[in-house]
Amino acid sequence: MEAARLSPQARAAALDALENGPELDVLVLGGGVVGAGSALDAVTRGLRVGIVEARDWASGTSSRSSKLIHGGLRYLEMLDFGLVAEALRERALLLQRLAPHLVRPVSFLYPLQHRVWERPYVGAGVLLYDTMGLTSGASRGLPRHRHLSRRGARRLAPGLRKDALIGAVQYWDAQVDDARHTMTIVRTAASYGALCANRTRVVRLVRTGERVTGAVLRDLETGREFTARARQVVNATGVWTDDTQAMANTRGQVHVRASKGVHLLVPRDRIASSTGLILRTEKSVLFVIPWGRHWIVGTTDTDWELDKSHPAVSASDIRYLLERVNAVLARPLEEADVEGVYAGLRPLLAGESDDTSQLSREHVVTHTVPGLVMVAGGKYTTYRVMAADAIDEAVRALDERVAPSTTATVPLVGADGYPALWNQRYRLAADAGLHVVRIEHLLHRYGSLTAEVLALIAADPTLAEPLPSSDDYLRAEAVYACSHEGALHLDDVLARRTRISIESYDRGTEAAPVVARLMAGVLAWNEAQIDREVRHYRARVDAERDAQSQPDDLTADAARLGAPDIVPVR
Repeated sequence: MEAARLSPQARAAALDALENGPELDVLVLGGGVVGAGSALDAVTRGLRVGIVEARDWASGTSSRSSKLIHGGLRYLEMLDFGLVAEALRERALLLQRLAPHLVRPVSFLYPLQHRVWERPYVGAGVLLYDTMGLTSGASRGLPRHRHLSRRGARRLAPGLRKDALIGAVQYWDAQVDDARHTMTIVRTAASYGALCANRTRVVRLVRTGERVTGAVLRDLETGREFTARARQVVNATGVWTDDTQAMANTRGQVHVRASKGVHLLVPRDRIASSTGLILRTEKSVLFVIPWGRHWIVGTTDTDWELDKSHPAVSASDIRYLLERVNAVLARPLEEADVEGVYAGLRPLLAGESDDTSQLSREHVVTHTVPGLVMVAGGKYTTYRVMAADAIDEAVRALDERVAPSTTATVPLVGADGYPALWNQRYRLAADAGLHVVRIEHLLHRYGSLTAEVLALIAADPTLAEPLPSSDDYLRAEAVYACSHEGALHLDDVLARRTRISIESYDRGTEAAPVVARLMAGVLAWNEAQIDREVRHYRARVDAERDAQSQPDDLTADAARLGAPDIVPVR
């Protein structure tokens, strides 16, 4: 199978086919990980499929997670064994078969603070976690946990205060660049024939009698509206689920509640450790996750009822996380150490609890009205299961017999051949005239599609230069993001195709003009559009920084909304 391009031309062709082509079997609304997974699941069953996203692929929750592929160790304590077992099966699939180029092992140290009872208690839980990881029928693909003395733990994490632990347990999970993973699922779906269009908003659902038979869509790049007909519509819009349901004049029996999760990025040298950390807080757990040249510190779990598109990080959020992590660090972090921040909204199934940390991470699929399937809840790791359940529900209403889900055996684009290329990375580096570290970086992001990025460099050697203030990323990656990965605006490249917006000390403002000019060559921007994109991006960064200085959610939200979404010049 040849990997499809999510190019501007491919998007235009998809929009034309959505409007003028045959009726779809399934139209998926929402380009987060569950929507992307649903499109891939449906198209690999042989169905005619379209997927639309109002903004950019993964622009909502699916680019703002903790970036972990994990079973959820704390759910064992809640006795949610089914959810943990399901997630661990998915972790094994992603590590070993579906996305080995994107999903990698990561270790965590769990400091013990109580003598006598805590080590056997935690040890039993982690042993069960490891054991359940074998129920997938495949090896875990990860080392087993191990017990450590205080001295052994501080040898791995000398940045921990001596009085913050009496020993520790180390265990392994996995991590992923969530935005890149979600986009890759969309690209895989397109490679099997799905019609994929970002920046395409649902205006209203089309009804024929009681049945939903499609949607009126608006291309936000041109303002054009048209109708896409479909036998089944899947609502996979996450925290916008209730809003989408309302378009069918029903809110259904299930409601979604948004919980804000805040993360901070601090330089790697600010915490002396060779392993991640997991710390217990009064409400939940706190992760310190290795992320390239940084640590990700998170997360919070608080109710959010304000703007869903751009959940804001406030000064109180930052203080909360710093206070919790500083409780165990020998050298406390300061607010000046925080180089990047982001917040995502978890789409939780609404329940009776006022505390969002107690709401279910299970998912639900239901046919709320004929022709409209809703999938909601869940967690990032189990997106494939959620997608399969959603399409199972959709095909029950189709007349013909449809094949069962195959996505457990369908690698994402870039996965095939990745292990061999990784073994050949020194030769690839020599052939390309790049340092092997550069090739490793590309292989971790593109897998076997790295050859396509290297081809751009071979055609224009200047594209081998790194981006300003973002040395980890090459100029070729900005071009490739537009020509192959569906990026249409500067924010798409700096915030999602790369993670420059949270990883660089200036949040990408120095790189913005260079990236905009690289994008212009693919997207045919003139000087006015280049300038407009750069000004908009810098306004976004200023608004986020302003929000961080605000005392609470309400004031932070108002500050963040000072930089509205870009509207193309038509």
